[in-house]
Amino acid sequence: MKTFDPKTEAGEYIAPQGLYERNKSKPFLGSLTCNRREIVAGEWTELQLTYEVGGSGLADGAWLKLAFKFYSDWALFQTSDPMAANYISAEYHAGELVPGQSPATVQALKVRFDQKGHERPFQKTVIVDIVDGYLNPGDRIVIRLGDRRQGGAGTRVQSFVEKDFQFRLFIDPLGSSKFAEVPGDVLLDIVPGEPTGLHIVAPRLVNRDEPFDIIVRADDLWGNTCRQLPLQGQVALHGPGDETHTLPFTLAEQGWAVVRLGNLKLGTSGEWKIQASVEDIRVESATAYVNISSEAGTLRPLYADLHVHSDDTVGTNDTLYNLSYGRDIAGLDVLGYTANDFNITEQRWDKAVALIHSLNETGRFVCYPGTEWCGNSCAGGDRNIVFLRDSKPLFPFDEHGRMVRSFEWNEFTHGTLKPGAWPVDDLYAAYAHDPEGHLMMPHVGGRRCNLDWHHPELERLIEVSSAWGQFHWVYAEALQRGYRVGAAANSDEHQGRCGGGVPATAVFGSRGGLTGVLAETFDREGVAKALRARHTFATTGERSFASLRQGEYLMGDAYKTNASIPLEYQLLGDGGWEEVSLYDGELCIWTRNLHEEMGLANSRIRIKLGGARIKDRYRGAYWTGEIKISGAVIQDFTTYGLDHPEQACWRENATTIGFRTDTNGDSDTIEIQLSQLSGCHISFSSRIDSYIKVGDPLQPQAYVHAPEILVELQGDALLAETGIVRKLPGAELQVTIERITAQALPRELAGEISLSTLKLAPNREHPLFITARQRDQSRVWTSALFLSL
Repeated sequence: MKTFDPKTEAGEYIAPQGLYERNKSKPFLGSLTCNRREIVAGEWTELQLTYEVGGSGLADGAWLKLAFKFYSDWALFQTSDPMAANYISAEYHAGELVPGQSPATVQALKVRFDQKGHERPFQKTVIVDIVDGYLNPGDRIVIRLGDRRQGGAGTRVQSFVEKDFQFRLFIDPLGSSKFAEVPGDVLLDIVPGEPTGLHIVAPRLVNRDEPFDIIVRADDLWGNTCRQLPLQGQVALHGPGDETHTLPFTLAEQGWAVVRLGNLKLGTSGEWKIQASVEDIRVESATAYVNISSEAGTLRPLYADLHVHSDDTVGTNDTLYNLSYGRDIAGLDVLGYTANDFNITEQRWDKAVALIHSLNETGRFVCYPGTEWCGNSCAGGDRNIVFLRDSKPLFPFDEHGRMVRSFEWNEFTHGTLKPGAWPVDDLYAAYAHDPEGHLMMPHVGGRRCNLDWHHPELERLIEVSSAWGQFHWVYAEALQRGYRVGAAANSDEHQGRCGGGVPATAVFGSRGGLTGVLAETFDREGVAKALRARHTFATTGERSFASLRQGEYLMGDAYKTNASIPLEYQLLGDGGWEEVSLYDGELCIWTRNLHEEMGLANSRIRIKLGGARIKDRYRGAYWTGEIKISGAVIQDFTTYGLDHPEQACWRENATTIGFRTDTNGDSDTIEIQLSQLSGCHISFSSRIDSYIKVGDPLQPQAYVHAPEILVELQGDALLAETGIVRKLPGAELQVTIERITAQALPRELAGEISLSTLKLAPNREHPLFITARQRDQSRVWTSALFLSL
């Protein structure tokens, strides 16, 4: 097509000398550059991004959006205190003028930060407003993230690794609020930091003569697996009767710093202690445990993460990375890839399914494709669909050509939103013809499932824990409604660390969970059968083990029985079991307190913070406060359940401890050793804030239903009562102050519960399940026994 040529076509006119040629040589929408290409996960730094205005210029009243993905946990930016951390600024720098060209008239730039200032997935946004004037082509705007020039600490970058983290700039060149994407994203590689500790992945229970693998890896402070770190070390296995085996290893020289010690056999039954160490004083050693059962010929419990996202939709890093991480780093036996149904393109879906089929390996790594139906809670709420068969999944269209997405919208559809299978009734209709080929899991994510809807043939498991938090209440409610659903826990991983992932610092406030699967065969068919039979238990990311049975019946079974046969439970963990409770739906009908059984100490107390503000998104309760003691001295203190380095507890003086943490349905504890409990006074005070979705991060936003809490009690009262619980408005939100034991708690727990003592009503089904907690605040839930007397 012929281009304009003002020199020959425009005739005589007046214009700045050489400006036409210069402007035509520039990208019309400008360009964005950055002073860094690589940063370390969780580091503090100042980052400079420079936008050079393109040939379009920027009109008076225009604005810019520097956007990145919502699920990044980069620290929240602020503009109110230039001497504080995470301060952001924007400066105007005029470009060179040509003869006859007038300078730009812009007088100032105004900066703000909005967590949802643009469209998914680029929602977190630094917004720059052009104040009182326009900008010329060639002018520059320098945005400083973590501006340190006035004494600020910089900005704490995203805590998890990512290849090609994207900053994308959108500009409104005409001041019309119609945004255009500046070509050429700024790409950053976010890499692991220095190693701080080893991590061991091993099954918690193995049957005699069954081979198993041990994975050892080196992680940084934020839980990212290091790379290119060929450290030498050894694994020591200490078994019953002082039996010991030593296995030398070297972490991989290239790629992830990991080693897999395969095909191990330990013939002696009982508990074995696994210790891993390396020849590097920076790196803490690690300990895990495995029990060798006296049984033979049966399959060990398998560990599954059935809810793993990649960058096909809103996850981090590509699908191969996530699947490989799950298999090789997290040591998963079973993985369920999940695509947000409205967001994935058909081309990406087909490619992902082909990859999953190629990686599925009987006896080593069972892998399923799946989608997440993302309907609003008013239409049924989040449901995952795991496609259990080897054939091509019915997605994005069913066999009748009907769209089975909740709706269709992504960054390539240019804002249009096409409704599909909505509400969840339509989703049931799409897959009810083949329930054995599908597993549907309601869950609490961004949009929580609404239990007004339930399909008994499709929905066999419900997610009780994930990176979003812990949701005992949703499991108990489902069972109370009479739904036969079993317990599952998954990561809902968006950050590239599936399989019991490490928590980030934003809306994902908990460790990702794991589903324990009791399958008869280690293949797609055998695992699928066990999942649909509800032969499962759920953990908060640990390789714990939990079992509940009655005679020949296993958790998940529905049957009629009599009260003469007791319930049997078994728990295996690493942190020491402190309590185990039996529930009948929402009602706790039996409990066992191991602190009391081991003997409560007269001078050791614990403060436990737990629960969430609300059941929906942004549920975190943010606690900031102190514990004051009078009449005694704090001799020592220890914390459990804190998830990342920004959750902290510190000594202020001899009688005061300060703390800062957040809970999302999980629990955090502070154990305190006092010089004496008798005669002392204990005062607990805390502010409870909400997640700062909108507003200044330096200005806390109080939780309106319980903005402050004060609990005071005498040590003598605690000696008499053993503990008090202050329940707060919210989702299982509460503070507990209690005495605890000074003794080591058992890693293995087993026992019987007499049905006759429970006084269960006859002629109705009772969904009986166990939940148990360890001292480190990790938890397990069993699927229920659905029994009728």
